Amino acid sequence: MSDMKLPGLNGLRVAVTAGAGGIGLCIARALARQGARVAICDVDKAALKSAAAELPAEVAAVADVSDEDQVAAFFDEIQSTFGGLDALVNNAGIAGPTAGIEDITPADWRRCIDICLTGQFLCAHNAVPMLKAAGGGAVVNMSSAAGRYGYAYRTPYSAAKWGIIGFTQSLAKELGPSNIRVNAILPGIIEGPRMDGVIADRARQTGVTQDEMKGQYLERISLRRMTPPEDVADMTAWLISDAGRNLSGQSFPVDGNVEAL
Repeated sequence: MSDMKLPGLNGLRVAVTAGAGGIGLCIARALARQGARVAICDVDKAALKSAAAELPAEVAAVADVSDEDQVAAFFDEIQSTFGGLDALVNNAGIAGPTAGIEDITPADWRRCIDICLTGQFLCAHNAVPMLKAAGGGAVVNMSSAAGRYGYAYRTPYSAAKWGIIGFTQSLAKELGPSNIRVNAILPGIIEGPRMDGVIADRARQTGVTQDEMKGQYLERISLRRMTPPEDVADMTAWLISDAGRNLSGQSFPVDGNVEAL
């Protein structure tokens, strides 16, 4: 979609969390190509500096989305730099532990929920007043195929991603009268080092080789292939643009049709 100009994105002020790497960076790139003004945050200082120079991003802040003060500071900087906000992409998340329920520590559970789910609340909490002041806008929350299926040995992650679906549908109802659209994207098995690590951990957990585990994942995808992160970025840009102006409260899989996890 890089050569296709979407309506309504040029000059749009967009915040992307975890925007310095992976899916987040792909989203920020796609939006910048469309002429959007991009603000990113991330916990990786080196990656943040590199991404800010490449995009370029007018706001590039170090922020852990589970930290209330850091999130508030990120949106304060957006307000002072952009004078407002038109869209939020709640992308930040972590894989969380891969283990049986009896082996997952409460601290690991809380950390996964705090970043993947509470972090989206904190960002929306700060962003929504700005979106209302702008006369409306869009929120895209990143869920997962794990938000549709149970996911053995990944219970904190799956629980958080299911929670995002409810969060999205609730916010869509709440914010619709303020002309704010809220949707979720459900990526599947995304190409890249993060998924490679998940597959390796799952292989160790179940006692098979990494290649065998990768084959098991692919067998559960109708198209029998992983999804490039750029496909998720294209869907995000489309939902934020005027092309998605009548879409809200929906969850959009971008996964080649994952049949099970």
